[in-house]
This record gives sequence, C-alpha cells and structure tokens, in this order.
Amino acid sequence: MGDLRRTTPIDTEWGMERGSVIDRYYIDKFLAGRSAVIRGHVLEVGDDLYTRRHGGARVTKSDVLHVVDTGGKVTIVADLTAADVIPSAAFDCAILTQTLHVIYDVRAVVRTLHRILKPGGAALLTCPGITKVSHFDSTRWGDYWRFTALSARRLFAEVFPADRITVQAYGNVLTAAAFLYGLATEDLRPAELDVVDPLYEVTIGIEAIKPS
Repeated sequence: MGDLRRTTPIDTEWGMERGSVIDRYYIDKFLAGRSAVIRGHVLEVGDDLYTRRHGGARVTKSDVLHVVDTGGKVTIVADLTAADVIPSAAFDCAILTQTLHVIYDVRAVVRTLHRILKPGGAALLTCPGITKVSHFDSTRWGDYWRFTALSARRLFAEVFPADRITVQAYGNVLTAAAFLYGLATEDLRPAELDVVDPLYEVTIGIEAIKPS
C-alpha cells in the first residue's frame, strides 16, 4: 500500500498509471450482474464499451450519446435534461456510467430516461459515492453531485415505480481510501474489493425498469 502519510495522492489520475481504476471494477461487476437487460436497441453515453462487453449478440442496434459532437462513435448529440431530439419509447436499454453526477438537473435526466425507454426497458446507471472531484468534467460541464444508495433510490422513485428499482452499493473503507489515494485495482486483493460496507459507498449501481 505504500506510505499513506501524505497530502497528495499516489496517482492523480484515478490509479490509471498503476493499473485499472477501482470504480471501474465495481461498474463492470454491476453491469455483468444485469447483462440480461442489455439487449435490443441500446443507448450508451460516451462510448459503446459496456454495450459491447455486456450485451454481445443480444444487442441488435447501438447508439452512443454525448452532449457535444466528439466524432467517433457518437450517433446522437443531445442534452439529457432537454433531449427533445431523442424519440420517446425508442430504447430497450440505456446505459449511463458515471454520468449523472456531472449533470446539475438530475431530475430532468431521470424523466428523460423514463420517456425514451420502451415499455419494459431498463436504465442501468452507476454513480460515484466516495470519490475525488473530476478536473476533466468540472472544467467542461461541471461535477456537481455525490450519491448514496438512499438518495439514488429516492431520486428514481420520483419517476419509476419503487418496486422496479434496484440499487446496489459497492465498496468499503479500504477500497474508498485506496481510490482516493489513486491506487489501482491491482493493488488490492479480490476478497478486499468485494467486501461491501454500507457506510463506505464508493460506487452506486441503479437499475430502473419502465413498466410494460
């Protein structure tokens, strides 16, 4: 673990210089556990990485959304708080990993997700709990929120039926401290990463299903 008596992180880039990022371990774990709903027409924010990784042959069409046209795989340019260009009831699944916290009007995002999902469609999101501020996001569009399992559930229950919402928190005091110091997944053992302590929520996973 090295010397933690310091006021600067070991790696300022989330641990990427040392290996794989700790919260990405939890994101993959969450999406892998809900891969069955990643099917049909899938919308993902930023890239199609998780659509391909966890959807595979179940995905018949893939769209990538971004608030600005970055080229590459982006097929829809829209602001999720006012996304009139996205048709209603269009997607079987929407994947938003580490996105909600960089949008100020999170309630508008939840309403948009409900609108653009087909009946029976699923929104899969991950949000940060214990983490540092993202310099990249804060200097572009903002970094506004940190969530708990409780706040995430209440937010989505304003729009989705409470019995169609599943919220899972990941993390413990060791992984939270390691993440803040910029250590990597490889610095920890799987048994340490997989311990869940509800008092130290590093990453929050949310599944919300639109009623059929």
